[in-house]
Amino acid sequence: MIIICKPNISEGALQHIVDRIVEMGLVPNVSRGVHRTVVGVIGEEDQLRSMPLEAIEGVEQVMPVLAPYKRASREFQPVDTIVDVGGVAVGGSHFTVIAGPCVVESEEQTLAVARAVQEAGARILRGGAFKPRTSPYSFQGLGEEGLKILARCSAETGLPIVTEVMDTRQVEVVTRYAQMLQVGARNMQNFNLLSEVGRSGMPVLLKRGSSGTVRELLMSAEYILAAGNARVVLCERGIRTFEDSVRFTLDLSCVPTVLRESHLPIIVDPSHAAGRWDLVPALARGAAAMGAHGVMVEVHCCPEEARCDGPQQLLPRRFAEMMGALRAIARAVGKTM
Repeated sequence: MIIICKPNISEGALQHIVDRIVEMGLVPNVSRGVHRTVVGVIGEEDQLRSMPLEAIEGVEQVMPVLAPYKRASREFQPVDTIVDVGGVAVGGSHFTVIAGPCVVESEEQTLAVARAVQEAGARILRGGAFKPRTSPYSFQGLGEEGLKILARCSAETGLPIVTEVMDTRQVEVVTRYAQMLQVGARNMQNFNLLSEVGRSGMPVLLKRGSSGTVRELLMSAEYILAAGNARVVLCERGIRTFEDSVRFTLDLSCVPTVLRESHLPIIVDPSHAAGRWDLVPALARGAAAMGAHGVMVEVHCCPEEARCDGPQQLLPRRFAEMMGALRAIARAVGKTM
């Protein structure tokens, strides 16, 4: 349910509404807009319908939330969420670029990329310490040693870190080093992991599964929000279709759909969608034009020697060229980099 408060409601009246909701055994969530304050109410549907919410002083209207993803819906919270990642804002009027290598291979390699992307204007450093691979014989990442390398690169460049967590057992160790936890496409519906990263309280980057619908993505975000963590950023990274000229089909229509349905910020990963570096800049420009809150791009100083996904990683000079175009588009759609 959503409680729409009367215009210019006093703090005392608003607190009374919140207190009454708690007394009823329900969970309130206050969202303050420019003109109105809205209180979302979470609880059992039958119980909500039987509660005399409209009788509470200061309540103007009570409306049901139609979307199955209650906390993630724009009905529940009309004000856009802005997620702070180590001092970097993601969401709202910000266009945030996340960049770095697909996987941490060595300190020399990661630091060289970190310096290059920071100089070109990236705000957050990505890099895999734990890597999910289709083949069990492929390079799986350096584990905690990779996290330590990322932390040292972060200390030198000032870039906060986002890195993937694959299992509930990895959450505790990753939170010691990173400023944002990534739930990858393969784990979009790993509900135990979603709840665990929700309980961590850390910012979470949630990637859409390769066969996941927008609704399923938002329902997965709901698991994190329901665990008490509102610091969620969604990521479109391409879905499987019958098209085989690219690795995945980048669904840019996902961006305005999410912006309509949810208050959560959404970014785009063109690297994993394209599977080849020469398509990445065009897809990134498209994401910016569609209103995304940022992009996440893979960069490597020598892609031909990369231990993972070399063909889709940009050289630093190509990344810098792309950043110039993204700045122009971000300005045109009213966002700042």
